[in-house]
Amino acid sequence: MIYEAANGLSDQELRAALAQSLAGRTLRKVLILPPDYTRMYSGAGKITRMYYELLAKTCQIDILPALGTHAPMTREEWTAFFGPDVPFDRMIVHNWRTDVVKLGQVPASFVSEVSEGLVTTPIDVEVNRRLTDPSYDLILSIGQVVPHEVVGMANYSKNIFVGCGGSSMINASHMLGAFYGMERIMGRDFSPVRRVFDYAQEHYLANLPLLYVLTATTNQGDDVTIHGLYIGRERANFEAAVKKSQQINLTHMPRRLQKVVVYLDPREFKSTWLGNKAIYRTRMAMADGGQLIILAPAVGRFGEDDENDRLIRKYGYVGRQKVLQLVEQNEDLRQNLSVAAHLIHGSSDGRFTITYCAGKLTAQEVRGAGFDYMPYEQAAALYDPHTLQDGFNTVNGEEVFYISNPALGLWVCEE
Repeated sequence: MIYEAANGLSDQELRAALAQSLAGRTLRKVLILPPDYTRMYSGAGKITRMYYELLAKTCQIDILPALGTHAPMTREEWTAFFGPDVPFDRMIVHNWRTDVVKLGQVPASFVSEVSEGLVTTPIDVEVNRRLTDPSYDLILSIGQVVPHEVVGMANYSKNIFVGCGGSSMINASHMLGAFYGMERIMGRDFSPVRRVFDYAQEHYLANLPLLYVLTATTNQGDDVTIHGLYIGRERANFEAAVKKSQQINLTHMPRRLQKVVVYLDPREFKSTWLGNKAIYRTRMAMADGGQLIILAPAVGRFGEDDENDRLIRKYGYVGRQKVLQLVEQNEDLRQNLSVAAHLIHGSSDGRFTITYCAGKLTAQEVRGAGFDYMPYEQAAALYDPHTLQDGFNTVNGEEVFYISNPALGLWVCEE
């Protein structure tokens, strides 16, 4: 089921499509897997609410946000994302370290083949144990297809194997992507990580009552436009969503950018773990020797959980080669390869400078992690996010490229 509209689907059209996806099913218990609040422009909050309204009178509904390594949603985030009529007590919190079961393994030979020999170890396939609960008649996996630094294009089976996955798959997939190289992955289908997910889905999810509900969206401020809705298990649906996202979420730049300012919405970005999208999504447009300035008023930590935060503070964003050395030398980093991958992703490898204007971290903390620092108030006075427009601006006679939200796009130089 594919629904596309250049000017966006109306709420009436959206509800009708979701109702059609449920037609003919006898449902007593449903598990919904939406993203968390960090995907606030995905349209998934509205879709989850509509499904809840369609189903609540006739069956039990559990909602398991696909957190991956993220912090659990607060009541305020829940209400802002899903609305007041979706009960907070329906939430089940996913714990990626402990609350999973192993379904099987992606063999080393396959991993080696898809990674061109860069990774030669098997990868365990783990998911939240509730996905294997036979009492669920339907599992709805909801989320946005958009360029992504680890898998190429986010969502589809990533929502299961990372969003609802375990530490082994999360660590291994992130490191696989880092080894292969972000520039070879972002904005593309059939990356090595995606092929690992495809293998795992084909071999280990076939018997689950799983239905994907995918979106392709853009936003103007808080107004989200759903340009495409793709419902079904077929990979062809995902591929159609990939094509649409590539059309609406990729910005091709005619030349490299010398100075880029990226704003991180305080409602969405509270850690560098999330906020480093400002780095990932712009690096393919940044000029060597350029400057990336990240306005991050609510960023007050590095990792989304305490252990990841500790490791980032300990080792810092020190570049690909140094991180690989640290992995060889330190057991705690070897046991947390998703952190190692994150450290690789969050460095420019000396190509351009990164100034983090974190509103809730000290200069010592930011510099200790390997970034330059400027107080948020000082930076916001120079580059006022309330007056800058997305795209090219002139600030004090200097050309500045401004991005109000890095999460919904990928900026790539035509070169």
